[in-house]
Amino acid sequence: MPPRLVLLDIEGTIAPIRFVHDVLFPFARTRLSGFLARHADDPEVAASLADLGRIAPGAPPLETLHALMDRDAKVAPLKFIQGRIWAEGFAEGALQSQFYPEVLPMLAAWQRAGTRLAIYSSGSRQAQRLLFAHSAEGDRTGLIAAFFDTAVGGKRETASYVRIAAQLAQPVGEILFLSDVGAELDAAAGAGMMACQLVRAEDGTLPAAGHPHDEDLTGVARRYGLSEPQ
Repeated sequence: MPPRLVLLDIEGTIAPIRFVHDVLFPFARTRLSGFLARHADDPEVAASLADLGRIAPGAPPLETLHALMDRDAKVAPLKFIQGRIWAEGFAEGALQSQFYPEVLPMLAAWQRAGTRLAIYSSGSRQAQRLLFAHSAEGDRTGLIAAFFDTAVGGKRETASYVRIAAQLAQPVGEILFLSDVGAELDAAAGAGMMACQLVRAEDGTLPAAGHPHDEDLTGVARRYGLSEPQ
């Protein structure tokens, strides 16, 4: 039987890595100082800055954020602040999200056929929603039943996938997880999910041992008996 729910990573899976690294990350970096100055009295921003103080006691917040960006750290205060900066950029029209060409038509076909869709990414849930809300095809957030970030647990931890299945009220064996990262697929498979790697030539992804792989969602659909666009 085809999977009843498809859980998707974003970067390198449905969106090009270059969009995240060459567009979104530099955009947040160039606007970071001004954002902090404008939102110094914002309670949510203040809470994130307090979290930064616990990560690097005594260091200036801007310095800490730059250091975290340099190593692409998966920490909540950085992801929250980046998400807020991107929200401003999308609202201004300075940013528009990018997906691989087959992604949105394929996700729409899967949803029409009754397959539930969810996202699990290291980017904040806010940032995930922004990407779907500002696509070239308009607001496509309605495709996605649920968004998960690392608040549910690390992406290389089997327990995270068990929690996601429980929150979705979906048996783990009925869920297909798609990612470009082998260690994430290992964790999902360890929880009992089906797991398939996206090996995108554009991103230079290499096949990971122990998992099936396809070059795009069309290949995934044919492998698992999922619907395709008409």
